[in-house]
Amino acid sequence: MPKIHFIEHNGKEHVIDAEPGKSVMQTATENLVPGIIGDCGGACSCATCHCYVDPAWADKVDARNETEEIMLDGVMNTETNSRLSCQITVSQELDGLVVRLPASQF
Repeated sequence: MPKIHFIEHNGKEHVIDAEPGKSVMQTATENLVPGIIGDCGGACSCATCHCYVDPAWADKVDARNETEEIMLDGVMNTETNSRLSCQITVSQELDGLVVRLPASQF
């Protein structure tokens, strides 16, 4: 199983076994990772699953789609590596993925 590394804004790390085919948001919420809320259940309509993909992984995750871009426009503290974790699908190729969680979601 691929492992996802969730790093809270304070540096606390959660390494979670992720099921391929699920989203990074589902992986976080099912494992009670703080800072990923996922109010909309993964419909890309709330942005409560905002995260920062580690730059080393930026080319390995799918690119943002138009809906995700629009949702991120309304998010505080976005960066070039900001993503909605509901839009990143776990695959074996993402084993070791590192996502950082913004302080604004705690």
